[in-house]
Amino acid sequence: MTREEVLDSIEANVQNPNLIKHMLATEAIMGALARRLGEDEMEWQLTGLLHDIDAELTEDEPNSHSTLGADLAAELGATEAMSHAILCHNEAHGIPPETSLDKALVCADPLTGLIIAAALVRPDKKLAKLTVDSLMKRFAEKHFAAGANREQIAACKELGLELGEFIALGLEAMKEMAPDLGL
Repeated sequence: MTREEVLDSIEANVQNPNLIKHMLATEAIMGALARRLGEDEMEWQLTGLLHDIDAELTEDEPNSHSTLGADLAAELGATEAMSHAILCHNEAHGIPPETSLDKALVCADPLTGLIIAAALVRPDKKLAKLTVDSLMKRFAEKHFAAGANREQIAACKELGLELGEFIALGLEAMKEMAPDLGL
């Protein structure tokens, strides 16, 4: 499975450009995590890129989200580990994250929302001048980007990363691809 094949499948299954940007941001954070933890960078990036491939297809049945995604990923050639991570990132299934890949996806997914929301409230709506300190303050504001599950983000500790370290890693990864994110 190549990134190009995954992007083709995303184009066929996802219409919302903001959802695609979220998937690209998750890919970036997952790649940075893989590099940091000495894991398979391509596998982790593609897992992040694929994780919401079924979000629009299952929007009328949110409990089905990630089940179909895991199946679509497997059809594309995803490893069993990738499909499992995609499946367990939806808490509705009650499947606890077990592997580092599972845990990374669970905490990277909501971090993108926090970072994007923090960029969008800036006057320039860009990531370039966004800082870890400002993100840490936003993290503490429970009503800011309320959909960004703080508990899942803080689960980065299960990967051996402190919260500030994880937020810095995620911010830098997203800054590297800011033009693709429109930020």
